[in-house]
Amino acid sequence: MKALAITVALLMSGSALAQTAAPAADHYIHAGKLIDRPGQAPRGASTIAIRGGRIVGVYDGHVTPLGEAPVIDLRNRTVLPGLIDAHVHLSSDRAGQEGLLASVTDSAQLGAYETLWNARKTLLAGFTTVRNLGDDGATLALRDAIARGWADGPRIIDAGRSISTTSGHMDARLGIDDHLHSTIGTENLCDGPEACRRAVRRQIGRGVDVIKIATTGGVNSRIGAGLGKQMFDDEAKAIVETAHLYGKKVAVHAHGADGITLALRAGADSIEHGTLMDADSIALFKKTGAYYVPTLSTVNGYLERIAKDPNAYPPEVRAKIDWRISITGKALEKAVPAGVKVAFGTDAGVSKHGRNADEFELLVKHGMTPMQAIEAATTNAADLLGLAKEVGSIEPGKSADIIAVSGDPLADVKVLKSVGFVMRAGVVHKD
Repeated sequence: MKALAITVALLMSGSALAQTAAPAADHYIHAGKLIDRPGQAPRGASTIAIRGGRIVGVYDGHVTPLGEAPVIDLRNRTVLPGLIDAHVHLSSDRAGQEGLLASVTDSAQLGAYETLWNARKTLLAGFTTVRNLGDDGATLALRDAIARGWADGPRIIDAGRSISTTSGHMDARLGIDDHLHSTIGTENLCDGPEACRRAVRRQIGRGVDVIKIATTGGVNSRIGAGLGKQMFDDEAKAIVETAHLYGKKVAVHAHGADGITLALRAGADSIEHGTLMDADSIALFKKTGAYYVPTLSTVNGYLERIAKDPNAYPPEVRAKIDWRISITGKALEKAVPAGVKVAFGTDAGVSKHGRNADEFELLVKHGMTPMQAIEAATTNAADLLGLAKEVGSIEPGKSADIIAVSGDPLADVKVLKSVGFVMRAGVVHKD
């Protein structure tokens, strides 16, 4: 009897300890399966305690909450960190000839509402953080509005206007008649090292978080100048050095291997698209630690628009699109086995906003495991964006950015296309 009494006392003591281990919280989440730190083994039934928009505890089992704090019941769901898309363009969901027409017929004010609309679609798809890599400034303003609580949307890391050389991929005058050129801003264009330093400083003066540049031509560039290098070494070096001087990372649009190599040698932090990556590029990725952002789902946007309208793109662009579709995923198939760091990015705006999770299926199709693809959209992307202490995993101290899906994304990554629960910074946006 004495032994039994001691056992009961110990069990009661253990129960009390378990109860008091859970801190006071605004609310709790009971998860069925928890992928709290992508790349590590998932947990079973778990409890997440949230206070003041932050995670204050993660516990095995479904802990009884302290006090009367509400419980969000996700016991039949898989719970993950909020997803991160490291390459979006929130200002438009239109492209080709339709997008060009909108750029000269829609007001800036209407464009701002479209940006908000796209941001909202992105958040409801489970992407609680994005890196916006270039537009006219609407997203820069939206970033601040969301941070102030004036609008709902994902956390935004913004690049302002993207930088390239004259007639490079970011020259907005391409395809526009000469008599309209004087109405189009060119402060994002630079030729020569000094001009390129000034272009970076202009964007920094606007309050951007990251610098975006193009070292090669682009698929959507309205000139038949190809996809090879369109920037000299000293220009790229001047841009990267100036950005780093101000503590800003540099994302580089690059398709051709020569432009990829140029950017990595200059110290780029990420390569976007990287379509013609070769052995030299891979060696430089490994040496520098730069991230590769594949943006494979651009092909979905191309295919949908062409199916709807075969003339959706001008001939010089359509030829490059057909090539891009044919080669999509080949670079990733080289990068993954070589150990190149990969961060998730879609180029949404070319693909469709709100359908960012389409990228997961393509990442797995071209060589990643489902867990690797989830890591790319959580811990890896958070590291690339400089937010590893804030987001990317479900751990005490981090922002309560949490999503849930029915099914197991480690068995079928496509379930991430149907996110049923979205919380950002402790606020539920979808349930």
